[in-house]
Amino acid sequence: MTEYINLKTPLSDSDVEKLEAGDKVRISGILYTARDAAHKRLMEIIESGKDLPFDLKGQLIYYVGPSPAKPGQVIGSAGPTTSYRMDTYTPAFIKMGLKGTIGKGNRSQEVIEAMKEYKAVYLAAVGGTAALIAKTIRKVRIIAFEDLGPEAIRELEVYNFPAIVVNDTKGNDLYNIGSDKYKIPS
Repeated sequence: MTEYINLKTPLSDSDVEKLEAGDKVRISGILYTARDAAHKRLMEIIESGKDLPFDLKGQLIYYVGPSPAKPGQVIGSAGPTTSYRMDTYTPAFIKMGLKGTIGKGNRSQEVIEAMKEYKAVYLAAVGGTAALIAKTIRKVRIIAFEDLGPEAIRELEVYNFPAIVVNDTKGNDLYNIGSDKYKIPS
């Protein structure tokens, strides 16, 4: 049986420092959604000196643009989107206290360095399981940029949301660890 580490948001430095690349986690609490267009607007708000629509400290941002909910559901499919598109903005958000992001794919070296310096992690949600992930989402509320449709910022209340630690606070990268096992010696 697979062992999971249970996390409850908001997260502290000690919550993320104990995580290692490859750990399987289940998250309960609040996640915030944001993709490309929302990240750009959040950065504009920061640069203008105004308050963000939610406090980044201790939070997780899930890179998702969920599909509309069917009758009787709180949300439609909610699978991860490619994370590198947010890499321009992520170091600034981590510096402001963001404790992690959830998506798919690799992160830039700048994001990895910010995670090491300010104690944050990158988690992967498994692509192709969008309908199953949606079942862990209990409540959904749009909190900013409703005009962006699926890319509006949402507050998700989740219970046992599954993810895997890809980048930990020490700079380890699960994708590199995995591929290194299969390298052929020269």
